[in-house]
Amino acid sequence: MNSSDKKIFATIFFSIFTSVTGVGIVVPLLPVYAYDLGASGLYISLIFGAFSLSRTFLLPYFGRTSDKKGRKPFIVAGLLGYTLVSIAFMFSADVNSLIVVRFFQGVASAMIMPVAQAYIGDITPEGKEGFYMGLFNLSMFLSLSIGPLAGGVINDKFSMDAAFASMGILAAAGCFLSFFLLPPVSSERIVRRDGAPVSITRLLRDRVIAGLFIVRFSYITCIGIIWCFLPVYADLEFGLSSSLIGVLVMLGVCISGMLQVPMGLLADRLNKRYMIISGSLIIVYAVYSFSWAEGFWDIIIADILFGVGGGLSTPPVMALSVIKGNENESMGSIMGLLTVGHSLGMLFGSFFAGIIMDYCGLRSAFPLGAMIMMAGILFFILLTRE
Repeated sequence: MNSSDKKIFATIFFSIFTSVTGVGIVVPLLPVYAYDLGASGLYISLIFGAFSLSRTFLLPYFGRTSDKKGRKPFIVAGLLGYTLVSIAFMFSADVNSLIVVRFFQGVASAMIMPVAQAYIGDITPEGKEGFYMGLFNLSMFLSLSIGPLAGGVINDKFSMDAAFASMGILAAAGCFLSFFLLPPVSSERIVRRDGAPVSITRLLRDRVIAGLFIVRFSYITCIGIIWCFLPVYADLEFGLSSSLIGVLVMLGVCISGMLQVPMGLLADRLNKRYMIISGSLIIVYAVYSFSWAEGFWDIIIADILFGVGGGLSTPPVMALSVIKGNENESMGSIMGLLTVGHSLGMLFGSFFAGIIMDYCGLRSAFPLGAMIMMAGILFFILLTRE
């Protein structure tokens, strides 16, 4: 990677880090904020569902369009959207306005993530896909760890409006960096400017891309189950304090983040398919082991294993995505497709685990995640076999 590409990488890394940290500051506080405004459980789910709805439907469009129109305009517009959304949050006086603001936040998110990942893929040297995508993923894992902790401190010391303002300041900083430091669209290395973007259905006919989508969806489904139900599980079954529950939620994310770069380096040297399968099997065991935990340390061990599995499997998934993006000349479309899998996994995991919890008990939500992950591995093995 030459000096110009390193500047691009650093700009996108810090832009994504600041913006996702800002979102992480606010999102964990939204359920309480909405409840204080009089929201019922249904309305709280609508607030979160509005974000995922707009994001899921628009991700393929922005990813495909960036393959033709360029990456920079979408990244800058999305970060500007995050800045405006933070201001809108401060003026939201009722639950309905919160739902609308979250819908537009999903639109902004759909502009940023797949396009930023595609830009990194464009400049990644051949043979180093695992390292550079793992290094880029580090920005998201770090921000997802720092944001919620910072949000709690800001809300306790100051106010909810201060948390919204922090989100806006961080998003504006990312927007500023991207606008002034990213090169003009004319210099971007996009190979499909003169042709129509590849359709999603055509991409999914590629067995490797379909396998990557399924394994990504399965993994994020497990994350959705853990993030939604582990706090309740730890509280009701073991009576853990809020601080210990916070440690549990963040521990797996931190471990996965720390493993991104070393596992990325390994992915460039070892068989990526075997790494994905191995990491996914660890995830299956980790998620299932939550159901038989008998105390705090059992949950800690399961959480650590879940982080290890995610850290082992994510870099080779992203590395293969970059390789397939170059092969199909559709980097943005493929990154958009994987991010759709991310959004659908979060929705599917929280929704169906909630149904299982209501009818079969809280512990039953975790075996559901293990079964979905196991099915994802089997599909991946069948689709990617030579």
